Amino acid sequence: MALEQRKYQTSYVRELEVPEVPKKQPQIRPARKVFSVGENFLFVLFAASLVLFSTMILHTQAQINETNIELHKIEKDIAETTKQNTELAIQMKEKSTYERIWEKAKELGLNPNDNNVKVVPGR
Repeated sequence: MALEQRKYQTSYVRELEVPEVPKKQPQIRPARKVFSVGENFLFVLFAASLVLFSTMILHTQAQINETNIELHKIEKDIAETTKQNTELAIQMKEKSTYERIWEKAKELGLNPNDNNVKVVPGR
């Protein structure tokens, strides 16, 4: 019978009532900006000046490079002209020898005649 009583015997455990605490509504904070408007303006101004000066430096370097290329071309032309002038000077010296001039004079019919030579007195 004890078993039967146990079956029917209910144990009543009182649950502790937890008072309900009203939940706090989360406070809505305004979003905090990382940078102010003035700082953003300064960043943009800095970036723009950086791009501007970089462009100016690259442009100047390009002009210097073009000038150097032109300078090398002119130096090359000067070297070629100097070489041609040297070759022409050598040819002139070869062709202006006394023997060659005398041969050309004989070919053209010039005969030495001492009677036709006039001596002009110097001053």
